[in-house]
Amino acid sequence: MAGRQRQSRRRAGGRVLLPALLLCLCCRAAPERLRYAIPEELGRGSLVGPLARDLGLSPAELPARKLRLSAEKPYFTVSGESGNLYVSERLDREEMCGESASCAVSFEALVQNPLNVFHVEVAIQDVNDNAPRFLQDNFQLEINELTSPGARFALGMAEDTDVGSNSLQGYELEANGYFAVEVKESPDGSKFAELVLRRALDRESEQSLRLVLTALDGGEPPRSGTAQLCINVTDANDNPPVFAQDRYRASLREDAPPGSMVLNVSASDADAGTNARVTYGFGKTPSKVLQKFVVDAESGTITLQEALDFEDTRGYTLLVEARDGGGLVAHCKVEVEVLDVNDNAPEVTLTSVSSPVPEDAPSGTVVAVLKVRDRDSGENGQVWCELSGEAPLSLVASSGGSYKVVTASALDREQAPEHRVTVVARDRGSPSLSSRTALVLEVSDVNDNAPVFEEASYSAYVAENNAAGAAVVRVRARDADAGANGRVSYWLAGGSAGAAAYVSVEARSGAVYAQRSFDYEQCREFAVAVRAQDGGAPSRSSTATVRVFVLDRNDNAPRVLWPAAGAGAGAGAGAAGAVAAPFEVVPRSAEAGYLVAKVVAVDADAGRNAWLSYELVQASEPALFRVGLHSGEVRTARAVSERDAAKQRLVAVVKDHGQPALSATATLHVVLAESLQEALPELSERAAGADSPAELQFYLVLALALLSALFLLSVALAVLARVRRAGPPAVLRCLGAQRFSVAGAAFPADFCEGTLPSSYNLCVAPGRAVAEGAWLPPPPPLPSLPAEELLGGEPCGKRSPSSSAGAGEPPADPDAPQVCKPARSRWSP
Repeated sequence: MAGRQRQSRRRAGGRVLLPALLLCLCCRAAPERLRYAIPEELGRGSLVGPLARDLGLSPAELPARKLRLSAEKPYFTVSGESGNLYVSERLDREEMCGESASCAVSFEALVQNPLNVFHVEVAIQDVNDNAPRFLQDNFQLEINELTSPGARFALGMAEDTDVGSNSLQGYELEANGYFAVEVKESPDGSKFAELVLRRALDRESEQSLRLVLTALDGGEPPRSGTAQLCINVTDANDNPPVFAQDRYRASLREDAPPGSMVLNVSASDADAGTNARVTYGFGKTPSKVLQKFVVDAESGTITLQEALDFEDTRGYTLLVEARDGGGLVAHCKVEVEVLDVNDNAPEVTLTSVSSPVPEDAPSGTVVAVLKVRDRDSGENGQVWCELSGEAPLSLVASSGGSYKVVTASALDREQAPEHRVTVVARDRGSPSLSSRTALVLEVSDVNDNAPVFEEASYSAYVAENNAAGAAVVRVRARDADAGANGRVSYWLAGGSAGAAAYVSVEARSGAVYAQRSFDYEQCREFAVAVRAQDGGAPSRSSTATVRVFVLDRNDNAPRVLWPAAGAGAGAGAGAAGAVAAPFEVVPRSAEAGYLVAKVVAVDADAGRNAWLSYELVQASEPALFRVGLHSGEVRTARAVSERDAAKQRLVAVVKDHGQPALSATATLHVVLAESLQEALPELSERAAGADSPAELQFYLVLALALLSALFLLSVALAVLARVRRAGPPAVLRCLGAQRFSVAGAAFPADFCEGTLPSSYNLCVAPGRAVAEGAWLPPPPPLPSLPAEELLGGEPCGKRSPSSSAGAGEPPADPDAPQVCKPARSRWSP
């Protein structure tokens, strides 16, 4: 390597020489070579030397002379300001010059104005930056114990890239009683180490040696390198194997898996090589043991090859032998104890179960007996039991691992028809094992619950006019018992008076049916008691009340009280003064709003079905009268005029608000007259022509059939009989004790109560006849009340102001009617 470096420096010098010769032609000869010396491994920017000053250049000349370097590698650089030479790259002498004793870097310094070249050489001085190093870290030697002292063994040499005093100088060996090291130098100057045996070896006392070999250089401070020296001492087969123990003991859990190591037996042999190689095996051992264990021939490790069972075998004894390469044998015993583990869960057996159990069984009743067993030993075989689950049961320990399951409290089948519990048996091993057995206990029913109605009181709403047999309501009672104890039947058990005749109850379903059609107007509500009874023995029962409310329907039409419908039914019964419909007298001076009459009607229904409204549907003068929608009052809609007919016929309809609405009609006759005298002719004409056209046609037909005579006679007799039954006319009661002549009455015979709030009566004395009929003798007079008190007006008398009649006397002029003056008059012709 040094030769190659010298050749490279020569080539580099040749390349520099040519330009230097050319420069000599143009400039003056270069001065003497400049030399500098620096240690290696200087940092970048370290000062080498004042190059410009050594070249004779002042700092003022540097800018004009333009000092610069010319080199293959830019190891150095020059400052343009100061002209100093600095290190520009790391300098490693071993890398640049290798093993050469000297190392230098040459380059040229160029200046201009005038041009000149200067040769510069920088010597790189070695520093002790490399430690000696062995080519291998470990040396292996085998030396027989019979080797004579003085024997030498070559160990090789270490390398150190430094030069001079920094290079490898010698070797040192770790202190020992057998070996030493000596330094040998080869012709080329390299130094290597030799190991020298100083004292005989004894393999039995020292089988091997491990020593440290150190290589040292001469630097300041010195550096060193080390290697491990391993020396094995070989021996002859003169010793048999020896076990470390005559008897080995090992414990193995019974749950150890196959392949688990039991223990490792070890036998040593003082010999070496093949003579000291020991192999292991079993001696005379039962085949059952050989199935469980195996020993490794090389290592002596005994391994389990089949699972153990403490409950089957609790221990094993093994005979192990060790044999070396020369055939010598040694024996030892290995005792293996099997340790019990908690690998058996307790076993629970139900020996007796009493199911079902009556729900009235007393507390402490035995319902089941069970037995518990665990095959493990010690604490692993100690078992305790408990019940898991919500149930009124408890567990009582008995002898011999038996337990009794007893009731802890009263049972209730309605709350829990069966009880499911789990018998849990746990041992005291670690970890604890347990087993579970389900126990199902059914509870049989006892009739301990009465039927309970869903509601204490039922309400049913039934519309009237319902069909007989229609469902009214369904009552339902539940009995928490089962079977016949929970089968419920229904019966009627009383109620309000007569209510049992209205409804019946179906025994199985509890449906209540109507026995008849209900009538709201007769019975609006009633109550019955329904009894629910179970089928147990003895039976239990409870009672609920059913209230039935009858709902109204619009099944009654309004009934007109005034004007009475019967009053007009006999109108036109005959020409002999038959009874006619009532009429009202309205003075022609009446203004709008004058109260004519009031239609009075009632409705037997209730609610909206009884709300009545009145409407005028027919009138001789529709614009003259009006009727109140809700009051039924007939009033004049305008003032009465002279053009209005004297006789007016009004027809009013009375309607309720039911669905559908029902109605009735009322007919009212009105006479427009200022006084009764004006009204009498109208009354006479009306009485004479009161027959309706239909009746006249009927009479005509009868007359044509030659039966009119017989018909008239029959009608006369009928009218006569009716008058006799009806008694005296009301007018006679009005007149009190006055007596009238029985000779032809000249006033209408039928008039009575009106429709207005106060009573208005007209009293007429006997006079000229206006009808064919005659009055019967009047009843006896009222003794206590005079006529004026009864009438509430002026006393009855003649028209002439000069004459008056006393009470009970007939008037002097039979043609003049005697009138009580009321606020207004009402006539019943």
